[in-house]
Amino acid sequence: MRLAGKIAIITGAAGGMGEASALLFAREGAKVAAVDLDEARVAPVVDAIRAAGGTAIVIGADISRTADVQRIADRTVAELGLPNVLFNNAGVDTENKQSILDISEEAFDRCVEVNLKGVWLMIKHVAPRMIEAGGGSIINTASIGAFTVCSSAGYCASKAGVVMLSKVAAVELGPHGIRVNALCPGATETPMARHQREEMQKQGLPTSNALIDRMGVLGRMAQPEEMAMMALFLASDESSFATGASFNNDAGWSAMSGISVQAFAK
Repeated sequence: MRLAGKIAIITGAAGGMGEASALLFAREGAKVAAVDLDEARVAPVVDAIRAAGGTAIVIGADISRTADVQRIADRTVAELGLPNVLFNNAGVDTENKQSILDISEEAFDRCVEVNLKGVWLMIKHVAPRMIEAGGGSIINTASIGAFTVCSSAGYCASKAGVVMLSKVAAVELGPHGIRVNALCPGATETPMARHQREEMQKQGLPTSNALIDRMGVLGRMAQPEEMAMMALFLASDESSFATGASFNNDAGWSAMSGISVQAFAK
């Protein structure tokens, strides 16, 4: 098993890429601390891990709050041991992918607080425990939106920040045996993506789903499990020489920079 003996913290573990990664990491031998804002929503993921013979704990927490992040680190160490893997996957976007002129200050702030500040807080409070463990791997979910406009200003700007934060952390934590990389998904069929489409459809707004399905060269959206496999690679010793990098798992979307999506979709 690729994560045998490792202890992993995964945020945003109640659904989508986080859920898929929690289940996969556990199957590969890791003990998992499954974190989400709503403890009730993430509990079934932990139940599934335990039913399959794995070890996992549920932690309900808001990663944008220092006290909650400290509690995540403390409970993981107390109940599972010193962590070797941190997958900062939790993230939010604005409703209806609002334009830069329409997005509220509150919505913009929430994107930055969760997507960027939350990643920084998790690194700040979990990395010292990883140093005690002798090192490990940190994976931060950024987005193809860090490099090309695919969503709101708050989302894209915060995800671009995650990419640079990952580079800084890689440089500073490398001497301690901690690798840090950014996972940059393309269009992925997650609960957040489905919710956005449903809300836009309810309001009679045009959705970009027809285009999103074609962004990249494979003509479809990714499944969460396809992102989980990339996260597994970065968490495992198979990626032992990879740090400070951005891994675009986007079906060639980034390779199409400069190509008219509208033209490509026809």
